[in-house]
Amino acid sequence: MRKIDHHLGIPLTFLSTYLLKPVYWLQHKRNRTSTTKPQRILFVELSEMGSTIIADPAMKRAQKTFDAELFFVIFSKNKPSLDLLNTIPQNNIFTLCEDSLFTLVRDAVRYLFWCRKQRIDTAIDLELFSRVSALLTGFSGARNRIGFHNFHGEGLYRGDLLTHKVSYNPHIHIAKNFMALIHALEAPTPEVPYAKVLIQDEDIRLDQVTFSDDDTEFVYQKIADCYADYNRETQPLLLINPNASDLLPQRRWPKANFIALMQQLLAQYPQALVLITGAPNERDEAQQLLDAVAHERCINFAGQLKLLQMPILYSIARLMVTNDSGPGHFSAITPLKTFVLFGPETPKLYGSLGNSTPIFAGLACSPCVSAANHRKTPCTEPVCMDAITVETVLKHIEIEMHEPVQTSANPASSATESA
Repeated sequence: MRKIDHHLGIPLTFLSTYLLKPVYWLQHKRNRTSTTKPQRILFVELSEMGSTIIADPAMKRAQKTFDAELFFVIFSKNKPSLDLLNTIPQNNIFTLCEDSLFTLVRDAVRYLFWCRKQRIDTAIDLELFSRVSALLTGFSGARNRIGFHNFHGEGLYRGDLLTHKVSYNPHIHIAKNFMALIHALEAPTPEVPYAKVLIQDEDIRLDQVTFSDDDTEFVYQKIADCYADYNRETQPLLLINPNASDLLPQRRWPKANFIALMQQLLAQYPQALVLITGAPNERDEAQQLLDAVAHERCINFAGQLKLLQMPILYSIARLMVTNDSGPGHFSAITPLKTFVLFGPETPKLYGSLGNSTPIFAGLACSPCVSAANHRKTPCTEPVCMDAITVETVLKHIEIEMHEPVQTSANPASSATESA
């Protein structure tokens, strides 16, 4: 997908810039006397499930500020992440199948007709310098097209298809960058670059979700099915999420470390029940870890719940240790205390917005992925993850286990703390 985005994306965005200029000119001339208030806003975010959670405060601001109807386009495999907060109505979500170049092109053509049918007037590109998303934004037919523009940077060319060019700031959290896109749309006069505003930590707080007693009871029963002696009153649930997206496998903490951590937790907290979580296709990997831990209070819980049910588990668990991946963001809509292990990326930009403590070794080479290199790294030996010791993680957990249980998530500013 990265090769397609580079080898096809650059020439296509170059050609599209000039092919669409007459269309944009006619569109502006025809609509220059009509209202410019956004009414039907499309968000474009394709490849990161966690980003749909991080972008939620920005989407809610757009909805509230303009009283607009929201739409979203995303890769089909990542669509379930949109359902966690239910900000976008199901009928307003368009999915692209990324299985092959053929299916991607096919769905892109379908997308063009869908945008016209929905009368999209504003398109907001949440991706960081992706050419595919730039093309989807440019060809959306929207009068307002907002996204990150490279200005004087090099190597991130993706045409000139935007009406509101926002300067991506690599020194603030990505949630604030997303919020800047909305502020660009709110600006009373044109700016170069957008958006010259101060965005506070309070502006990027996530709404917390609640669940019915029946939903919670269902999850408790799932746990009891896996461990017959489970006592919800006396046994705290400690969640271990060892997986990470194949998009950046360097984010994985060594399996041996997860095994050692679980063994020490089980020995140190004789009442605790350790659940290894994951998607259904990660069950075999979780089983390998379980076999190595070899303890009756360690359970392979991968695939037991659907993604929409995972926040229920997070809401009843004591804590979670996870690689820098989707669960660290999904849990942010619950009070769950999470410890997120960072290496190739930095928590200052991508830390969870919830009740989270990032653990980051901070080597001289870290972080090695960013928007500037399209999140690609030459590293094949992630020493930055090896440098996070089991003892370091255990110390954080020991402190948390002596604290009273949290009833609400910490301020979003906790996402920028490092350990």
